[in-house]
Amino acid sequence: MKTSRRRVVLALGSAMLVPLMGGAALAQTASRADRAFEALGRRWLDRSMRFSPISATTIGDHRFDNRIDDVSAAGRNAGLRFIRDTLSDLERIDRTQLSRANQVDAAILENNLRAQIWQTETLQSWAWNPLGYQSLAGGALYGLMAREFAPLPQRLDSAIARMELLPDLLRKTRAELTPSRVPAPHAETYAAQNRGLKSIVTDMIEPHKATLSSAKQRRMDRAIAAFNAAVDEHQAWIEGTLVPAAQADFRAGAETFDTQLGFTLMSTMPRAEIRRRADAAVISVRAEMYRVSKLALADQAGAPATPDAPTPEQQQAAIRAALDLAAADRPARDQLVEVATAGVAEADAFLNARQIITMPPQPVRVILMPEFQRGFAVAYLDAPGPLERDLGSFYAVSPIPDDWTEEQTISFLREYNNRGILDIAVHESSPGHYVQLWHANSYPSVLRAVLSSGSFVEGWAVYAEEVMVQEGFRANDPLFRLTQLKIQLRTITNSIIDQAIHVDGMSRDEMMQLLTQTAFQEEREAAGKWRRAQLSFTQLSTYFVGYQEHLETRAEAQARQGTAFNLKAYHDGILSFGSPPGRFARQLLLEEPIQ
Repeated sequence: MKTSRRRVVLALGSAMLVPLMGGAALAQTASRADRAFEALGRRWLDRSMRFSPISATTIGDHRFDNRIDDVSAAGRNAGLRFIRDTLSDLERIDRTQLSRANQVDAAILENNLRAQIWQTETLQSWAWNPLGYQSLAGGALYGLMAREFAPLPQRLDSAIARMELLPDLLRKTRAELTPSRVPAPHAETYAAQNRGLKSIVTDMIEPHKATLSSAKQRRMDRAIAAFNAAVDEHQAWIEGTLVPAAQADFRAGAETFDTQLGFTLMSTMPRAEIRRRADAAVISVRAEMYRVSKLALADQAGAPATPDAPTPEQQQAAIRAALDLAAADRPARDQLVEVATAGVAEADAFLNARQIITMPPQPVRVILMPEFQRGFAVAYLDAPGPLERDLGSFYAVSPIPDDWTEEQTISFLREYNNRGILDIAVHESSPGHYVQLWHANSYPSVLRAVLSSGSFVEGWAVYAEEVMVQEGFRANDPLFRLTQLKIQLRTITNSIIDQAIHVDGMSRDEMMQLLTQTAFQEEREAAGKWRRAQLSFTQLSTYFVGYQEHLETRAEAQARQGTAFNLKAYHDGILSFGSPPGRFARQLLLEEPIQ
């Protein structure tokens, strides 16, 4: 699982002004400070999309569909000047005079602006992280073709225009990257993903060629030929220059990690507190896994001993034996999408029959993950933006690589067995990411939707898994509860390895020991997590921290409301504010001061 690929609208033309704030402060009653902030927000949204046409398309602003980003130093510096100017304007606004909703949005915007300045000037990811450029190159075409936001001929015209421009983006990428500053895992992943750019054209653009006029078909042919040649040239550079020279340390270090952690989470929970809570959670979740394992093994011949007070060895053996039962019930290697689709249907049926949360009118669509996105995570939720809410959401599932051995395939399918895929369907779809983001799209603040909190979104999805079990989902199947706990344990160890690898120097062997023994992960899952942890830092902490914040907010709401507490009303309420950081969602829901 990974952070959902949020699709939201950043900017609009002057003919359609969308409110940046939530509900309470309408134009005729807004304070002078509110009006100033909303004008600033509109300027930032509009200019941000002019600086990033590719992002504009994929999130719903289609004014610049025939353009691409300027990734040169000149383009980057122009964007940085704009960010600094916006921050200066924001600092001149008296936030004590803002509505509560705008106080939250102002804090989120300031965090984003300061993060962009730091990432550009200090972290300088533009010089060493090629995966950002890969996301642009692939998103430039995929964002046009994945959804029917406009008639096909119009989208094809834009795709042709972008194919004509993308060779320049790849040339500028080579100029901006410093190969010696690129870590080897990033270069190797880039080498694998770059090849997938051609498949977007082959699978999503060329099949529609016959719908064009003869003249446009000839233009498309020229654009495709030039694009494919540019991708091949770029691949040769990646393999011949970048990969051999990419020897930089992928570890962030304490100062960089802690700075990014603050920007990522906007939480009051520092790194040491995250680790303390995570270590304690490992112990408590393993204890619950043992209790459930006793139930699952009760009628199994030859099962290991399950005493009430087990030794560490007895606990390990019992949990492992019960998990082996779940792992044996696994799908065929070519049936992952079908099994995931069935899981979504089962979760939806359960939720529609109960008063747990308001559900979307349509189910999510399960698809194979696009080739240019593979190699980072097993699944993600790709949702439309708030002004394109009628367009589809995609639950993308990565296929098993064709070159995997039978042993590797079995290891993967033991991890993502039928019950595991069902729990991930809960996480990615219902009542996880899909349902949460559907609720978020109803919140009027476009700015808040644009700057949605990863820890709120991911924490909700982990919380959703636990709620389903609490409310009786698969109540008579202890192996499902055991599998869900195992995936929860993965969430916890994600936050441990995030900081342990990047700050404490945890080795691959040490991480594999933690994940395969303490957290019971299969070899393929643990090995994939090593690559993921190398490629990013602080994102793996969002799941556990967000989950903790959701648990604490619900506990406080229950304590205050007592017998009047209603679970459905609570869920609809906490999701009614969009996707702000957890502390702001709590303050808004419980009417606490905005801090």
